[in-house]
Amino acid sequence: MNTTNHADPASAFATHRDAVATETARFVQVLRGADLTAPVPTCPGWTLADLVRHTGSVQRWFAALLRKRVQERPLSREVELRLPKDEDGYADWLADSAAEAASAFESVAPDAPMWAWGADQHARFWVRRMLFETLVHRADAELALGLAPVIDPGLATDGIDEFLVNLPFAAPFAPGVAELRGTGETLRFRCTDTGGDWTVRLRPDGFGLEASAAGADATVRGSAAHLLLLAYGRLRLDAPAFEVEGDEDLLARWVTHSKF
Repeated sequence: MNTTNHADPASAFATHRDAVATETARFVQVLRGADLTAPVPTCPGWTLADLVRHTGSVQRWFAALLRKRVQERPLSREVELRLPKDEDGYADWLADSAAEAASAFESVAPDAPMWAWGADQHARFWVRRMLFETLVHRADAELALGLAPVIDPGLATDGIDEFLVNLPFAAPFAPGVAELRGTGETLRFRCTDTGGDWTVRLRPDGFGLEASAAGADATVRGSAAHLLLLAYGRLRLDAPAFEVEGDEDLLARWVTHSKF
């Protein structure tokens, strides 16, 4: 299956909490002096301003869920955003969003039971999810401005794991996931720099992770950072960053339907 070690949940929670702050600070720095009307090619139809609004809104919404320790699916996503009228204030507003999130993290124990849309029904799910929302959108902002995103390999490995573990639960807002069915076909994703290694098996009733072994029907290899960007649709499967073996049509079907 995967090689990401979460034997110490408290340590993982602290890593995710601190990384939210670090990734947001990097995002804010990218925004300083940038033209927020610039398009974001990796988020078609969005400008940098849209990207900032989305990221900060997600952080504030997740923070509200954590403070309330919600026990069932919320009926509304309404939350007080306090958006500045002038987009010149968006960078500071995003920084404030991360500060609100940090305050919420301090208010709840990592293992506090909570509703979550994914596999882990605890408060820690939302901190980990917020981290990768923030990290990927920081990369979107950099790509929009012609910059090459630098992603910590360890965080990228964790991000791939988080994506694959939760993807089976994403059908309510990512209907394409329902197309990821099969008759036992396997796809393997291998990090060339961190040892991360995941195998997904497609079944008639869905899909899931299983222990990795030789002989997958399709395999894609690349650095952890590149595989994370592939998972989120920010890099194409035919990019030079990847080495692909086996059933390319199977991999293409996965990439097409695994977005959320």
